[in-house]
Amino acid sequence: MTPASRAGAPAFLEARRSIRAFIDEPVDRGALDRLVEAACLAPAPHHSRPWRFVVVDRDAGKRALATGMGERWRQDLRGDGVAPERVDELVASSHRKIEDTPALVLACLTWDGLDRYPDEGRQRAEWGMALLSLGAAVENLMLAAADAGLASCWVAAPIFCPEEARDALALPVEWLPHALVLVGHPDPAYEGRPRPPVPLDELRDFR
Repeated sequence: MTPASRAGAPAFLEARRSIRAFIDEPVDRGALDRLVEAACLAPAPHHSRPWRFVVVDRDAGKRALATGMGERWRQDLRGDGVAPERVDELVASSHRKIEDTPALVLACLTWDGLDRYPDEGRQRAEWGMALLSLGAAVENLMLAAADAGLASCWVAAPIFCPEEARDALALPVEWLPHALVLVGHPDPAYEGRPRPPVPLDELRDFR
């Protein structure tokens, strides 16, 4: 039986944490491929594989992605009325986070294998199923990273600027980025915060 560190939570789930503290050491591409393989074990609509994963571990790719997404965020922040100096600070911090990470995995969606419908409601539901499956794939990837002794962190930024993230890396037009996972060897000085207890009575109901 798998040990649990809290009621009902297996230890391998507890091992996955959102960690952005990495040492300056590259991640082996074979290890990154194994993370993507784990992601592709996720359930998906109609036994499809609507995901595409782009591994970015070269400086030029990181810089391009940081710039493409950063410029879109800059525009959004300005539109929100954020002070110019604060905009510069936020965008610069985002650039550092992306460029200083040993490896990035950009998770994209396509319509490959999905059904098409003539009405907007079912079409939206079909895409929603694919989005749910992408979330499961990202979780698989991060669990596999934890099992391999790697640190990871899910960054949601691409879902706010999928076209800019796609174009920054010159990806096929049908690949739409929706999630970014930072991956690296964890900094041994990192100490995770204690997880709060799960308030089951607030989050779960029986009928």
